[in-house]
Amino acid sequence: MEEFFSQAYVTLFIIIAFGMIIGRIRIFNFSFDISAVIFVALFLGHFGFIVPDNFMKVGLLLFIFTIGIQAGPGFFDSFRKYGQTLILTTFISLSGATIVLIILTKTFNINPNLAIGIFNGALTSTPGLAAAIEVTNSPLAPVGYGIAYTFGVIGVILLVNILPKIFKIDLKDEELKFEESIKSDFPDIKGVNLIVENPNIDGKKISELKIQKMAEVVISKMIHNNIVYPITKSSKLQTGDIVRVIGIDAEIEKAKILIGNITDIEFPPTQMFVTEWILISNKKIVNKRYNEISLGKNYNATILKIKRSGIELTPKSSSQFKYGDKVQISGEKASLNAVKNILGNNEKKLSHTDFLPIALGILIGVLLGQVDIPLGRFTLNLGMTGGTLAAGIILSHLGKTGPVIWSMSGSANQLLRELGLLLFMAAVGTKAGITFLSTIKEYGFELILVSVILTIVPVLLGAIVGKFVFKMNFLSLLGVITGAMTSTPGLAVVNSKSESNAAAIAYATVYPVALVFIIIISQILPKIL
Repeated sequence: MEEFFSQAYVTLFIIIAFGMIIGRIRIFNFSFDISAVIFVALFLGHFGFIVPDNFMKVGLLLFIFTIGIQAGPGFFDSFRKYGQTLILTTFISLSGATIVLIILTKTFNINPNLAIGIFNGALTSTPGLAAAIEVTNSPLAPVGYGIAYTFGVIGVILLVNILPKIFKIDLKDEELKFEESIKSDFPDIKGVNLIVENPNIDGKKISELKIQKMAEVVISKMIHNNIVYPITKSSKLQTGDIVRVIGIDAEIEKAKILIGNITDIEFPPTQMFVTEWILISNKKIVNKRYNEISLGKNYNATILKIKRSGIELTPKSSSQFKYGDKVQISGEKASLNAVKNILGNNEKKLSHTDFLPIALGILIGVLLGQVDIPLGRFTLNLGMTGGTLAAGIILSHLGKTGPVIWSMSGSANQLLRELGLLLFMAAVGTKAGITFLSTIKEYGFELILVSVILTIVPVLLGAIVGKFVFKMNFLSLLGVITGAMTSTPGLAVVNSKSESNAAAIAYATVYPVALVFIIIISQILPKIL
């Protein structure tokens, strides 16, 4: 029996099973969730149970790559759109934590490898810990991580609860302000009926008018001589015709100048034309522009709206098909069946996980991590961790390379990410458990004090900068803080206080930035401390 329990794979599943059980225990509405696995691993590691390093490396690669795949589609847009507010706040917050770490390490004469682990534990950054382990090759880094992680998790949860009270903020008011700002960024798309009144367009074809150059709208159908017709490039508009125009208010106003005013005349019901949402699941058309497929010319079908990541967008001829998009299409019932075959409309196919992109992407990431990048006096090597993360972000942003689709369903991504994290924490924890207690005895109170300070400083610094310098919406600011601290439990607390997705959007924006920043800092710190 002793031989059975000493086998690595048995130890692995004991750690995972008991870690998950303990992680589900709630005390004052708080639980460690999956993070409890590392504490079980530390405990068993102290008694000589070991999970081999190969499990750690496989788990790390899966975990990091799936994070990159998840973050990639919005990563570069986040830099463009929020670079001067959310991301800069994150940099200031984490830079403050880095400076404080250096000061405290020198003050208390803490082992540098241990200090780097405390840094990542206080920021609850497992990828950062992985980078630190790779650079230092020291068991002290995960020991520091294990000590500081508890304060990192609990501290962020406590702080996001009390920050609104400190700054005297009503989160409901912030929620209303955010909803108003969203409407201005992504106005509702609606449809109106316009009567053709402009004599300058009488008798002209749609292709001649080039309406989308003047107004970003879609014309889906028309009434001519009391008969409903689909709109094609060769359709002619005549005075008195009624056209269905779809777009946001501002663009519809432009269309009215070109075509004519809104009319109360409705389109009669007809079985000839139907409107349906169709899922993009055909890999062959991914990244192709809408005008390359020519649905209007070939099938008398018109794309009215695009739904991507929960946001509705107005289509343009230059818009690209993205895997997993939903497009609202109007056309003849018979032709829409052919359109579905072209676009895919196969939810099963979308949920299927193709392991080829995963294996290729991780391999590219590992190779990328071998490249040395000169940074002044330092040479930065992304290593296995940073290279894999960068590969995931870049490849998922591209979406498709040749026949390979660099994406996976949300459920598949979550499963592989959690599996990788479990393998990584189990292996790291048992290795760190060997020296855990002896390190506590040697450093004692000093480590706890440093851990608490490193958790509090970036949160308060981020809150002050975001509130008073950038005058950020406070829900978004709480999302930035939890994202900078890579604290999913902290985000869960913020979400429980509001029905708005303000915090979640900000969290998703800065989270990959924080990951990259912490990984880079974790690789530079050994040369500074």
